[in-house]
Amino acid sequence: MIPVNSVLQVGYFPEIMQAEIDRRFKPTRHLDPAAPAPEGNFEAILIRSNTKLPEALVKQLPNLQMVATCGVGYDNLPLSYLRERGVKASNTPGVLNDAVCELAIGMMFGLLRRIPEAQDFVKSTEWSKGLFKITTTLAGKRVGIAGMGRIGQDLAERLIPFKVEIAYSGPNPKNVPYTYFKNVKDLAAACDVLFLACPATPDTDKMINAEVLDALGPNGYLINIARGSVVDETALLYALQHKKIAGAALDVFENEPNPNAAFLNLDNVLLTPHIGSATSETRIAMTNLAVDNLEAFFNQQPLLTEVKN
Repeated sequence: MIPVNSVLQVGYFPEIMQAEIDRRFKPTRHLDPAAPAPEGNFEAILIRSNTKLPEALVKQLPNLQMVATCGVGYDNLPLSYLRERGVKASNTPGVLNDAVCELAIGMMFGLLRRIPEAQDFVKSTEWSKGLFKITTTLAGKRVGIAGMGRIGQDLAERLIPFKVEIAYSGPNPKNVPYTYFKNVKDLAAACDVLFLACPATPDTDKMINAEVLDALGPNGYLINIARGSVVDETALLYALQHKKIAGAALDVFENEPNPNAAFLNLDNVLLTPHIGSATSETRIAMTNLAVDNLEAFFNQQPLLTEVKN
């Protein structure tokens, strides 16, 4: 059981998630993270991974001992300060892998086969005037995955039936049957399609820069399901505008929900509004895992999915 008035829910939660929270327990809602904290002896915070948790808010909660974030990413949390305070944190890995991988593969095919453009071609009646442009197939291509964590590994397993060659990059090699590259630039040079599935950390900040995009080359495609901060968007826009790469599919951006307007005028991009985990099944599972972590904390049990980094 979660004690009454012990959890501060920070920021907005979609209706389907809020209903699940309210079914499990009754938090105190605090919609504006920048506003002064309400009165109360809150021991825990519940927040979404797309809502920034200000250090200033945490400082107003002297009894805080735990933060549960809904999402696999935790770059929204002031982790250094939380560690300094001895405050534990949890995230919701694993339960969103299916939805994120499904979107990633869907975006890949949408980009390679230009599916949104093909639908517009039919709807505009242009088909009666001529044939749609020739696109490219996936089979036989080399696919790179930057980040071979839970999502990266699940993505690789789903890609195998499409007759592709898989390679990956990351800080250290994993026990997987794919070619390993220490450097993402070398990975980009060795693949035709490059997926980004790595966490947002200081080491991955703007990791995809002009050099990496040049290595990917004019026939290469970039698909970002990670975080907007992983890509140098200025370099990416230049590469797309000057056909230095063939195209990009982006579910995440540096500035959400207001991405750089230059992306909107390009014909070699496929853009979605950070919907990797946005299915009803996934959002319910994420919410329940976050609440399960809260219950574990209040029952003085180990957190199910504690952030250890």
